[in-house]
Amino acid sequence: QVQLVESGGGSVQAGGSLRLSCVVSGDTYSAYYMGWFRQAPGEEREGVAAIHTTGSRTYYADSVKGRFSISRDNAKNTLYLQMNSLQPDDASTYYCAGLRSGGYWYFPLSRRTYNYWGQGTQVTVSS
Repeated sequence: QVQLVESGGGSVQAGGSLRLSCVVSGDTYSAYYMGWFRQAPGEEREGVAAIHTTGSRTYYADSVKGRFSISRDNAKNTLYLQMNSLQPDDASTYYCAGLRSGGYWYFPLSRRTYNYWGQGTQVTVSS
């Protein structure tokens, strides 16, 4: 059974940085397309960033381009999201998500693309 476990959330002041991690177990991590999503109370879950199985392609929401960076270490079964210049609008619960290769990764930032999800990690940004 595939499990995704996020960590690294916390509270920062505006302009600060955090790095989120997501460890994947139960299957061959390198076979998974991965994404980061976030969801604030009362809002839809939105795609933040996504990465190809090999790391060769990445995608970002316009709202985070130039500030966030997604990466993966297939030797460590770990996905990362480096978040810089955080703003109060970035405050949310962040989730990692996975789709095994063979599935359709046509819309990397769509929550409907992924079928495995972590439990989320909270990010708070104070102004």
